[in-house]
Amino acid sequence: MSGATVSEFLDYWRNEGEAYARRGDYAWMAGLVPGRRVLEIGCGLGFGTAALVARGLTVLAIDTLPECLAASATRLGEAASGVILMQADVAALTTEQLATIEAFAPDVVVCWLVGAPAATTGAAAGDGGKAVAAYREAVHRHVAELAVQLLTVRALHLVDRTAMPWQAKDIGRDTLLRYHLGTTLRDLPLVAERRNAQYRKLEGDALDGARIRRAYPGLKGVVPTLASLLAERKN
Repeated sequence: MSGATVSEFLDYWRNEGEAYARRGDYAWMAGLVPGRRVLEIGCGLGFGTAALVARGLTVLAIDTLPECLAASATRLGEAASGVILMQADVAALTTEQLATIEAFAPDVVVCWLVGAPAATTGAAAGDGGKAVAAYREAVHRHVAELAVQLLTVRALHLVDRTAMPWQAKDIGRDTLLRYHLGTTLRDLPLVAERRNAQYRKLEGDALDGARIRRAYPGLKGVVPTLASLLAERKN
């Protein structure tokens, strides 16, 4: 879990985001984004938004939590003037919110590192992460459906955190592709190819790595990673 309360959630992602930014992980994510106008779903504390802006991209960022939007505006500073920040839930957009997004005319949608307080995800210490996994799957599906609904969108970029034996990352690319094709992108006019399924090792997460190795005692070399998939609209 990433925090039971909003305050705990913000503290968790502040620490995580600072580490990702320091290592260049957000810059790596932003470097995989095609297009020029980005709809960012779940901007969190604005670390990803800042990386997109640093690439010269125009961004409309949405989040369900006003605390996240306030933190994003603070992090962006003067650059916030070139970013639209909007409180919205991708699963329950109002007519007015959808009209704002359509008028923005994004050519790519990104959804990176889906997270929410436990009160939102339904996470509990003893559920083995099942509630969080179900929440992420539902969010990714809503994001994909919105991407298809927006006729200007040509691509969808998803990044999430997982764990795997690093030596098996090539096999993992096939697993990642099958998962999203069978769930996130199922029956939608979006296509993803193996070459656009990528992993990045999360360096320096010693404590997290130790926890993961305890959770997977039978697997050697399990490390925390970022899993990235770029899907494109079918012609």
